[in-house]
Amino acid sequence: MGLLAFGINHKSASVALRERVSFAPEVLPSALMAACQATGLRELALISTCNRTEFYAASDAPEAAAVALLDWLAKHQQLPSPELSAVAYNFTAEKAVQHAMRVAAGLDSMILGEPQILGQMKQAHRDAMAAGTLGPELERLFQKTFAAAKQVRTETAIGVSPVSIGFAAVNLAKQVFESLQDTRVLLVGAGEMNTLVARHLREQGVTELLLVNRTLANAEALAQSVQGQALPWSSLDSALASADMVVSCTASTQAVITRELVVQALKRRRHRPLLLIDIAVPRDVAPEVAELEDVYLYTVDDLQGVVDAGWRERQRAAEVAEVLISEHVKAFAVQQRILQDGAHWIRRLRQQAASVADIEREKALDALRKGGDAEVVLARLQHNLMNKWLHAPTVALRQLASEDNAQQLPVALRVMGLNQEDNGA
Repeated sequence: MGLLAFGINHKSASVALRERVSFAPEVLPSALMAACQATGLRELALISTCNRTEFYAASDAPEAAAVALLDWLAKHQQLPSPELSAVAYNFTAEKAVQHAMRVAAGLDSMILGEPQILGQMKQAHRDAMAAGTLGPELERLFQKTFAAAKQVRTETAIGVSPVSIGFAAVNLAKQVFESLQDTRVLLVGAGEMNTLVARHLREQGVTELLLVNRTLANAEALAQSVQGQALPWSSLDSALASADMVVSCTASTQAVITRELVVQALKRRRHRPLLLIDIAVPRDVAPEVAELEDVYLYTVDDLQGVVDAGWRERQRAAEVAEVLISEHVKAFAVQQRILQDGAHWIRRLRQQAASVADIEREKALDALRKGGDAEVVLARLQHNLMNKWLHAPTVALRQLASEDNAQQLPVALRVMGLNQEDNGA
């Protein structure tokens, strides 16, 4: 049975099309069952995020399965087949294995090395299990994929270096403060950038997170999602005085954190140092704030160098990761060939045993039709079956024993269900 990876992602399709193709989390199991029923596939998994919708399948005819999935997906999501076909891709055999491993390791992500995709792949595995569409072939694929992604994460720096301004801001804070857990952070602005910063800060153990925004409802919504505290815009001066670190990113065309505001905050802080990170364009913090003592001000330009260096580090790590994944793909291919060879020889063995049994059964029936004694016929049947089934194994064991083959003899004994310690003594 062959493997298939089929779908679309941020490289092949527009945001608008990806949105139309995507599946909500709560409908994934039912969608899997519907897809299997429509395509005849027995093993199918589905991952659907903002950046990709992909199917992983096991099929005796992977190429035909890709066509069937395309037709079903277009019909189910009410899309013209040609429009979907123009942006869809499919990989089979080892290419499918490689693709799955690259996705799980973050090598195929919009942000190189991003860690969330591995969790999303594990959720796809759970969804397929819940839907009853996770067969042995896909189970092996997922387990090997998770192992490959884990090795990439532990043996490379693929997810360590900052590659976004928000990530860089949090990394800077980790260098300034001994412990972020004891650091009170103020976020000025509740847009997309500060949302990412807030999540990074929570992941790093920050417990006191204040949020100030001109529209209080937006600050309250973000505060609820990251377990922070929303404050009205009028509280900016007091919040500045109480915070150890401030990250500002608003859409204002003028500085919202002025020199006078910071001077007053420092007086109330009794000149305890204050870290200000301005990631807004245009700037939120007046440039002259940098002239004040006990203030450390960093702008988006300062952080961009960190981001550029982070990208270079991740690209170097990605080169190592590709080598690791290549090794995992080869190992998986070897395992698949062994399993397929094993299945082939098991079928041959059963066919051979069945052929012998058929011949001896016909002989026994013929003897009974001619009036032969039933007990004698059955005894002969038993004797002939035992001799013919055991002839080849007996010859092989004699040969191995006479050659004193220390490597192959134990294997042969195990295959035949014999205990090597039981030597008849």
